[in-house]
Amino acid sequence: MKLISSGSPFETKMGYSRAVVKGDWCFVSGTTGYVDGVMPEGVADQARACFATIAKALAEGGFAMTDVVRVQYTVTDAALVDDLIPALGEVFADIRPAATMVVAGLIRPEMLVEIEVTAFKG
Repeated sequence: MKLISSGSPFETKMGYSRAVVKGDWCFVSGTTGYVDGVMPEGVADQARACFATIAKALAEGGFAMTDVVRVQYTVTDAALVDDLIPALGEVFADIRPAATMVVAGLIRPEMLVEIEVTAFKG
């Protein structure tokens, strides 16, 4: 098993890894859009930042975005979905993993979206 860290202060404080690789599987924890400690304002830009963090974690584990088979999106308000959709399509329109979208609160008010993925190569 390989534990991957993105260096986020949340990982140490809350006791989790950005990603865990176990055999042919890579599980990437819920990722928000912080870039160097700053959160982009719009939900689409937050999603793009999430995807950059996810891609980096996957690459460190020997995976790529094309290996993603499952994704869960958590958005704080259903009214944000129309603005979010283009960013999701930029990454997953051709890959098309199984997906779920949940509307729920996140741990900080500036967080509008959190994205979690599972990747498999085998």
